Amino acid sequence: MKLLVGLGNPGTEYAKTRHNMGYKAVDEIVRRFCFDPFKSEHKGLLARGAIDGEKCLILKPETYMNLSGESVQSVMTFYKISPEDVIVFHDDLDLPVGKVKVKIAGGSGGHNGIKNIDSHIGQNYMRVRIGIDKNKMIDTADYVLGKPSSDEQKILNTLFEKMAENIPLLLKGDMSGFMNKLQ
Repeated sequence: MKLLVGLGNPGTEYAKTRHNMGYKAVDEIVRRFCFDPFKSEHKGLLARGAIDGEKCLILKPETYMNLSGESVQSVMTFYKISPEDVIVFHDDLDLPVGKVKVKIAGGSGGHNGIKNIDSHIGQNYMRVRIGIDKNKMIDTADYVLGKPSSDEQKILNTLFEKMAENIPLLLKGDMSGFMNKLQ
C-alpha cells in the first residue's frame, strides 16, 4: 500500500494559497481515480482508493504545515506503511511556477512541513516538489500564504491534471519518467 500526502493548511482562508499546492495535487488524484470521499482520521483527511490496481491512501494533514509529521506518522503506524512507500507533494519556492522535481531524501529546503515529517519518519521517502517561484520583494511567509495570479493558477491546474494522469509512473518508482511527462 502507498501513502500519498498532500501538504497544506486547513481552512478556507488557506484553500487557494501557494502553500496548499500539495492539497491541490492530491485532490486531483482523488478526483481522477474516483477515490472514496475524504474522512477525518489521524489528524487529517484520509481517502482510500486504488491506482492501476495499487491500493493507496491519500492524506491531507490538518495539523497545519509545521506539524504535518504527526498525521503522517499516525497513518503510517496504523497501516504499517514504510517510509519507502510514502510520497509527499509540497510547494517549493526554489522552482519556477509549474515546474516539478522528484527526489528521495535530502534537505528540507526550509520547508517546515518537510522538516516536521523528517523529524517523525526520517528522510527516506519520495518528495514531489511543486514550483511556486519566489518573490524577493515580498516576505516569504506572506508570499506562500498569498494566492497565485490567474496566469499562474492556469499553469498549476494543467500541471495537477498531468501529475494525476501520470501518477502510475511515480507509484512504480519511475521518477524521471514522471518528470518527463510533465515537461
